[in-house]
Amino acid sequence: MKKILRPESIDKLKNLSIRLLDQRESTTLIMPKGEGEGFWFGGGNFIQQEDGTILTCGRYRNHGDARTGTGAGKRGLEFSIFEVNQEQETAQKIHSFSKSDLSHNAKVVSIEGGSILAATEGKGIEMIVSTEKEISYPKELIHFQKPGTGVWSIDLFSGVDGISSISLDNQKVIARSQEPNTLHVKDPVAFRIQPDRTELLFCHHSFSWSSSNTGLSQRAKDEDDFVLKDYNVLPRGNSWDVACARVTERLAVPKVGEFADLPDLSLYFYDGAECLRSLDENKQAANRPRGYSCEELGGLAWGWDQEFPKLQKISTHFPLFLSPHGTGCSRYASAINLQDGSILAGWQQSQKDYSQPLVVNRLDSKAVGSILA
Repeated sequence: MKKILRPESIDKLKNLSIRLLDQRESTTLIMPKGEGEGFWFGGGNFIQQEDGTILTCGRYRNHGDARTGTGAGKRGLEFSIFEVNQEQETAQKIHSFSKSDLSHNAKVVSIEGGSILAATEGKGIEMIVSTEKEISYPKELIHFQKPGTGVWSIDLFSGVDGISSISLDNQKVIARSQEPNTLHVKDPVAFRIQPDRTELLFCHHSFSWSSSNTGLSQRAKDEDDFVLKDYNVLPRGNSWDVACARVTERLAVPKVGEFADLPDLSLYFYDGAECLRSLDENKQAANRPRGYSCEELGGLAWGWDQEFPKLQKISTHFPLFLSPHGTGCSRYASAINLQDGSILAGWQQSQKDYSQPLVVNRLDSKAVGSILA
């Protein structure tokens, strides 16, 4: 029998997500290192360890412009891991990795998004980080490369006994490209739908940085390498997300209410944008946040777990998640089902000063059950 999700069920998923990423009820968890445009913290994920401890990760980014090279600012300068105190809504930094720390075969000139992922068995853990390395473009594209810039790829670092055991000496490049249309690979999102396979969604850009797209690699349980499966998991749309469709999280829908009897399905948060650079608007037309590079807006998709990576967008005509401040930017959303049945979410949110701290919001189990009833 073909699985069908009723429109009323999709509305419940939409409502759950809007309540979870409540733009006005959120609280600031981690501040960037400065105020104003270009200062961010985020681009990571949450995990909960067996003892209940919640960890989150992300990168600090300072103001800088990739079009003029890293000499114009420090840009992505540090990848950090925090322990989250859920009750006090605070986070304590427990690990920090600089650009020099992450430099191995090539100098790292900037850091972007990353993920931490626990092993399926034992106490092993993986840290997956995207970095821009001081590497030249392919020869036929070299005249497109701006001074001070490099090529983006994704590295894996592992530890055998919890987060404190992560070693920087076992670097492994797990995603990169030499093809012009997919030259820059970054912003990994690692998760498991089935215990015997690790999924790795990632964002990729062409040599010309003309769009943002989502690709997929997979690693079988007994294999060491990720295998590329698709460069276009979530196609860009025709309106608000015509320039960008970057998946940032997969959240398993809780098995409560009517969803208790449905096959397993998941929500996918993604970033979208109408253009890569901010456009001038007609003053007589409807004013709206359009989203653009580094100031993307938030969208939502869903999919049956057995059919992954087949995804269906919910936010087809307009974004679902907009900050009430600054540019309207709401991006790099991450969320986790906690052991007590609540859901915790965090995302980068534009502020009045145009900075983007990591803000969080939580729905308790009673609220989740009520929404999905």
